Amino acid sequence: DTVLVVGGDGMVNTIGSELVNTDVRLGVVPAGSGNGFARHFGIPLHPAGAARALLEGYTAPIDVGKVNDRLFFVTCSMACDGAIVETFEKYPFRGIVPYVLAGAQQLIEYKAQPFHIEIDGEPLDFKHPLIFTVANLSQFGSDVLVAPDAKADSGDLELVAIEKKDLPLVVSQIHRFIEKTFHQHPLVTNRHFKTMIVQRENASPIQIDGELMKADTNVHIEVLPSALNVIIPN
Repeated sequence: DTVLVVGGDGMVNTIGSELVNTDVRLGVVPAGSGNGFARHFGIPLHPAGAARALLEGYTAPIDVGKVNDRLFFVTCSMACDGAIVETFEKYPFRGIVPYVLAGAQQLIEYKAQPFHIEIDGEPLDFKHPLIFTVANLSQFGSDVLVAPDAKADSGDLELVAIEKKDLPLVVSQIHRFIEKTFHQHPLVTNRHFKTMIVQRENASPIQIDGELMKADTNVHIEVLPSALNVIIPN
């Protein structure tokens, strides 16, 4: 059986979550603002092209991320990168322009808080994280790549983090998100993992596949390997 979703990453998350650990295949025709899921797999953004690619594609299992009791397929963020989505949702229009405006606003206004994490059992502290994203796939959407080397079937997730004290770096190197090289900068923390526990001083919303989720101070993240069957273009 196959379920076809016409929509953006939020809709893919809603429908795809019901298909995890089943034999049902997920096909995606992108119709959102960012379309990070579709862009990662090279699904054409035009409906006719997407339909043709899915008809000629193949089926493969991909990993799924789980944050507390919610699933995610693309990214999960809980610092400034999560607050950007909260600001973005207030704009009356969609696309890359309001996302950039929301990002610029939050880079100035966001008040970072300490994170203590355990990543596969290893303790690690971030004093004032500005970017704190867990990636299952390569990008936020709109070709803004946060983890260009991410593989959908790697069996792990990838943490990408940077401290707020390095804000000048973020601003001066913003072009690297498009050039797929930001993650290579020495001030950027990259860690692959299977399980992570995050302890924050204050509860705040988390971004999951472009949507906001309320979360307490303690957050548990893990990978569910090969949990969703997806139709992928050849």
